[in-house]
Amino acid sequence: MVLMTSETDPNADDETADPFEALVVAALDSVPEAFRDRLGRVAIVIEDEPTPELLASVGAPGLYGIYQGVPRTAWGAEDAAVASKITIFRGSHLRQYRDPDSLARGVADTVRHEIAHHFGISDARLDELAREPHGR
Repeated sequence: MVLMTSETDPNADDETADPFEALVVAALDSVPEAFRDRLGRVAIVIEDEPTPELLASVGAPGLYGIYQGVPRTAWGAEDAAVASKITIFRGSHLRQYRDPDSLARGVADTVRHEIAHHFGISDARLDELAREPHGR
């Protein structure tokens, strides 16, 4: 797994680090190790906004994140010619989540959601899981 941002600066120190990037890193760190270890070559990318072409291609008015690639459950996923990519969009999160706690929760939810797609879990199944009572 590789984290990349549109503003990544290899010379930046911790004092100038991007707070949004820190939220994404914290969300990734909170993913259970068994799943983190299986992310393989997936690139985690932070971008400011989705392009109009991307929004049109998925038929959405906006996105918090998107998974692009071959899910790990697909036959031959390990040998795919192009690495999978998870993109987290900064702008939509900052507009939706106005306080630090809700922003952290929103970023964590998006990161987990997109990682679930990497493991072959559909939006429909994620919706079913969200409706199930916890603790089952």
